[in-house]
Amino acid sequence: MSPPRQVFIAVIGAGGVGKAFLNQLTGLAQRLSQSPSSPYYLSLIWLSTSKKALYHSDYKSLSNWESELQDNSKPTLPLPELQDYLVKAPGKVVLVDNTSNQDVANVYPGFLKKGISIVTPNKKAFSGNLQLFKDIFAAASNGSGAGGYVFHESSVGAGLPVISTLKDLVETGDEVTKIEGVFSGTMSFLFNSFQPTSGGGGKFSAEVTSAKEKGYTEPDARDDLNGLDVARKLTILARLAGLNVESPTSFPVQSLIPKELESCQSGDEFLEKLPQYDSQMDDLKQEAEKEGKVVRFVGSVDVPKNAVKVGLEKFDKSHPIAALKGSDNIIAFYTKRYGDNPLIIQGAGAGGEVTAMGVTADLVKVLRLLH
Repeated sequence: MSPPRQVFIAVIGAGGVGKAFLNQLTGLAQRLSQSPSSPYYLSLIWLSTSKKALYHSDYKSLSNWESELQDNSKPTLPLPELQDYLVKAPGKVVLVDNTSNQDVANVYPGFLKKGISIVTPNKKAFSGNLQLFKDIFAAASNGSGAGGYVFHESSVGAGLPVISTLKDLVETGDEVTKIEGVFSGTMSFLFNSFQPTSGGGGKFSAEVTSAKEKGYTEPDARDDLNGLDVARKLTILARLAGLNVESPTSFPVQSLIPKELESCQSGDEFLEKLPQYDSQMDDLKQEAEKEGKVVRFVGSVDVPKNAVKVGLEKFDKSHPIAALKGSDNIIAFYTKRYGDNPLIIQGAGAGGEVTAMGVTADLVKVLRLLH
């Protein structure tokens, strides 16, 4: 049996998801090194934040990345120089982009063409400009190209197997007619608290503030309430289902930010003034209650009609979307094979550990494909 080969790992981003991934990477590397049948072993050769980087010119493995990153003052390299550095590594390279940075997303095609594989939760690469999406898969070996491999399971639903399931449905010839669900842990928590199926629930503004205090929202809650995060996820799924969706702003997206508060200077000012507009959401809640329903923030893709939309919908209290708990996501795939009973995926759709799990699982997929 030939000796195991070294695979070099480069990581951009060491925030919540980045740190969780690095810890999982350490475990994965140990398991591979202890397995007599493993054809490779992993070496972390690059770790960067937005300002600084850890790397050695001779591609030596980084061992104590946490302490080294704190003490390190080496500035990060511009992306073209990073590409040159990785291309010259003495073996296969996988770039793990744990950021939501558009500039990093924009260089994926170039990296892939040079044979560098990419795994990432970065939604912007797959939901922004349609041409970038096409260029990425035109360069990738698991697209129509001959470059590196690209996987992005965690760009929708964190570690939930959403993208891999959709790809399996499409590639085995099933006909996906509709995708519908709750795609945001924040919005799930918010509406499960605002209008529980058992009745009650607080004022909308109070629930938004509570969600922020519990860490469920972005630092500025408006980044969740504008619906764009959900629109990005729907764009990705619609494209994978075969629709040429131009961008996340090319279809109807309902923002929950009152028009009058769009000009607020800060997230804090927004939360301070939001109670003045509670009556609008209260009316919706009461209207749904009268019909025996609840209000939820959902996204849907209607494939035959080529229609994507994001916004508030009313659901019977017995509907799986209405009955969600906590901050869970739920995604339903309606297809020809599955008929009236959709294939449903449900579970935690946010959080550092589960998002990182999706990234680590994608890394394992790449390792299986590398020859």
